[in-house]
Amino acid sequence: MAKKTRTSVSIELEDFLDEFKPEVRNLALQLRDLVHEIDPEVIEQIDKPAHLLAYGYAKTYTHLMCVIILYTDYVNLGFPRGIDLPDPEGLLEGTGKRARHVKITDTETIDLPEVAALIQASAEETPRPDE
Repeated sequence: MAKKTRTSVSIELEDFLDEFKPEVRNLALQLRDLVHEIDPEVIEQIDKPAHLLAYGYAKTYTHLMCVIILYTDYVNLGFPRGIDLPDPEGLLEGTGKRARHVKITDTETIDLPEVAALIQASAEETPRPDE
């Protein structure tokens, strides 16, 4: 059963999510709630062609804290500065120069304290526009 989202959902977000299976939408909305719970000040951007929701402190890559990328059967929680994040549990995947992600296939993964810790660490690492 889908959990109820705790943050409001705009019509634009509903339209974006409508393209995906209910299970994938639910994962994205739960992750979105967690991001907003950790830092309610983040700005949400929807990138429909890239199938992602971006969260940051300004509408620039420099100020990007994390992204939720939706796929057919799962979502990735991506971090542009992933190589700088503490990851004692080894959740982060990827081989790029800086970015890393956590593949999310179920709600139990979202509930792991390590996932929240990664989002929190990314929030702390991400520069603010006035810095």
